Amino acid sequence: MVVHSAAELVLAGLDPEQRSAVTAPAGPVCILAGAGTGKTRAVTSRIAHRVLAGEISPRHVLAVTFTARAAAEMRARLTALGVAGVQARTFHAAALRQVRYFAPRLLDGRAMPELLDSKVRVVTLAAAKVGLRADRAAARDLAGEIEWAKSSLVEPGEYVVAAAKALRETPYEPAKVADVFTAYERLKRANGVIDFEDLLRAAVWGIEEHRDVAEQVRGQYRHFVVDEYQDVNPLQQRLLEAWLGGRDDLTVVGDASQTIYSFTGATSSYLVDFPRRYREATVVRLVRDYRSTPQVVGLANAVIGQARGTEAKLRLELHGQRPPGPEPELRIFTDEPAEATAVAARCRALVDAGTPAKEIAVLFRTNAQSEAYEKALTEAGVPYVVQGAERFFERTEVRQAMVALRAATRSIPGETPLPAAVVEGLAAVGWAPGAAPPGGAARERWEALAALVQLAEEYAATPPVLPIGEAAAVERPVTLSGFNEELARRAAQQHVPTVDGVTLASLHAAKGLEWDAVFLVGLSEGTLPTTYARTAEQVEEERRLLYVGITRARQWLWLSYASARSPGGRARRPCRFLPQLDRSGGGERAGGNAVARRAGAQRRPAQVASCRICGATLLAGQDRKLGRCPTCPSDLDEDLYERLRDWRARVAGAQRVPAYVVFTDATLTALAERRPGRTEELIAIAGIGPRKLGLYGEAVLALVGGAAVDDIAPQKTSEISS
Repeated sequence: MVVHSAAELVLAGLDPEQRSAVTAPAGPVCILAGAGTGKTRAVTSRIAHRVLAGEISPRHVLAVTFTARAAAEMRARLTALGVAGVQARTFHAAALRQVRYFAPRLLDGRAMPELLDSKVRVVTLAAAKVGLRADRAAARDLAGEIEWAKSSLVEPGEYVVAAAKALRETPYEPAKVADVFTAYERLKRANGVIDFEDLLRAAVWGIEEHRDVAEQVRGQYRHFVVDEYQDVNPLQQRLLEAWLGGRDDLTVVGDASQTIYSFTGATSSYLVDFPRRYREATVVRLVRDYRSTPQVVGLANAVIGQARGTEAKLRLELHGQRPPGPEPELRIFTDEPAEATAVAARCRALVDAGTPAKEIAVLFRTNAQSEAYEKALTEAGVPYVVQGAERFFERTEVRQAMVALRAATRSIPGETPLPAAVVEGLAAVGWAPGAAPPGGAARERWEALAALVQLAEEYAATPPVLPIGEAAAVERPVTLSGFNEELARRAAQQHVPTVDGVTLASLHAAKGLEWDAVFLVGLSEGTLPTTYARTAEQVEEERRLLYVGITRARQWLWLSYASARSPGGRARRPCRFLPQLDRSGGGERAGGNAVARRAGAQRRPAQVASCRICGATLLAGQDRKLGRCPTCPSDLDEDLYERLRDWRARVAGAQRVPAYVVFTDATLTALAERRPGRTEELIAIAGIGPRKLGLYGEAVLALVGGAAVDDIAPQKTSEISS
């Protein structure tokens, strides 16, 4: 009988790539782990294998990650593998433990300063000291800027320059933010408190400046594991390097395609540069996706396959390992209320068919989008929970706004149109129409109140009819009082507590989670990518957000957008990252396979065209013709464009037809930008089919090649006009 050692048993059931990660030699190891590829299993098995093989002691291992939940899962898995004593903690928990232990030695016997749970209160006081009246949202944004600066190792005096280099969208003028930062640091010191970034800095300082502390810490921890390494910020990396002290027994795990927290200071650069920093590093790629069906994996690959930039260097093409499932559904609706109603109806059908509500998620770009889905799910009788945020009517700004709107009924004339009355009433809480303010929290507050204005517009357009008994109904008046009653009714319905329900979450809050069925909603330009994504790097992060959303689905995936925000509203374009979507409304299904229109006709499979500059999916006909996004820079050859215009005018004159019949201006622009050198490249331009290729192809290719208009042989012109 063959007796397997405990270390060998750890390898049982691992796929070849996971096994390579587990058995990699001591030293620097980089595990590039795609979504659903079993990274936690691989990394905990690596620790257990080394411990059980007698290579390392569990008490000498420090595994760090970003959430207490992930750390607890690591400890549970290690225990199940027969390994106890490994320290698996978040960066902050590990630093807190060390600073508390060494505080008496570092502070001459004094206790460690009190740790702030939140910066907001101190930031509010600091803002007041420099002449700023910051409400809670503004204070949260200022706190976020201070947190970014400290995580990026930026001091108050360096903030203005650093913010400019990082293209930060600051809540106030950068110099004012720097003043608040300075005042905040002074207030902390005066009150004897520290924040979470100070905690990490103290741990770094204790090791870097005190040899005895460094020797004790490095004697305790000799082998390091870092999960979600793409989310490390410069301060955390500095602490990791202090722990290492020049040693290299380090295993990092990450996925550059899931880098979605750059705004907090997180950077994937340490993951991307790992093989360069550690020349002898072992790099293992985990690409077998055990979470999602091949259909979901295929869409995820298609979306991230168009990525550009630094993170794209490490993108992984996943291979689905589950049995085939349904194709992802791509649906288009006339407006957002119709989209929300359809999503709620499908959730109801899934629950009725046996899918647990807790295995369903509705994911969106911003928290302000949740209200429509809270309402629709409530009316469909589907329980729900909001992940990572408050329910819409429980948000502080919404509660304050409802109080202000009730008070406004006493001062606003009854004949005032409802939307105007609501806008006037919201002025009491500092809301005004127009552009959203800078800063994430302030913008989120503005968007939540803007959602109330949208509700007023919808209420005015289609006032609800509520049943009174079985045979009678009453139509509520389109007044501010009637609208206030409607808000109270919705709030009462949606305040019912639930234990188990459909998850409503932003894409950021969904990171690290998974469900059987996922709805990705509101996938329109301006929402995803958000209008605030102005640089190429910011747009790429928006693409990665969509990728993260897609890879949350195990079995069933629905993607949708509304052609307009509200009934009769301005038309919108679908998210540029998706395959081509049909633009007809009404919830029509679109996708990679031919599908039925509402009238019953079949349409051809959607063809994907990509921007030749940034790689984004092109949806509009004009963009597809040019081969680039409207926001990407033009590389027009102006001389070629003028020669093409001159040639077109001659041909049109000879044929006695308008110039656009030969080629439109857009086609000429596409030719002058793309400069096709072969017939295959020429016919790839939208608007140039076989007929025009035969008529004009030789002449156009000659012009692109540098020929003057006068050089085009006369007989060619006569052939064209014949």
